Amino acid sequence: MPGRRAIEVRQQPGGDAAPKWRMSLLENTFSAFLQQGAGADSGARAVFAEGSLFSPYLFGNFFDPADAFPLWDFEPEVLLSTLRRGAARTTVDWAETDSEYYLRADIPGGRKCEVEVSGDAMKVIDISGLWRAPPADGRDWRAGRWWEHGFVRRVELPEDADWRKVEAYFDDGEGSLEIKVPKSGDGHQATA
Repeated sequence: MPGRRAIEVRQQPGGDAAPKWRMSLLENTFSAFLQQGAGADSGARAVFAEGSLFSPYLFGNFFDPADAFPLWDFEPEVLLSTLRRGAARTTVDWAETDSEYYLRADIPGGRKCEVEVSGDAMKVIDISGLWRAPPADGRDWRAGRWWEHGFVRRVELPEDADWRKVEAYFDDGEGSLEIKVPKSGDGHQATA
């Protein structure tokens, strides 16, 4: 019976990180991709559907998911309001409590997902996974046209986030990812 399981959260300091997400996803490239070849595949359409955490159009205008985004600086009701009013269904939500930041997102098709804290000062969470087999040539799928094989969303962590204690869970039954980012002890004392 499928259930909720913990996902290992890898930590990759900025200086040691392998080059990835080097190729920017441009709007015209993405549009062409969705209209032909692998992008016309139902797997790609599910991953990049409007309202998905991995959609370049999640925030209304085109936004490369490989660019880090300060998600917790925005209220979901405000940022996703145009999607929630329309016919699209949002499959992502985030919140802040006194003790932590929380992100929940559906992963289309219940695919395998990786979570990594990386970047300068360890202030970025990379959420990524494959929706199709990687290239047979053995190259890292993330260094080229990554959207042809996988998905990503890079989220900036708030200043008071404790990146050392990030937890991630995947619910195999619902196909949803949950990430919890505790606030640092300094942040708790400042608000108390």
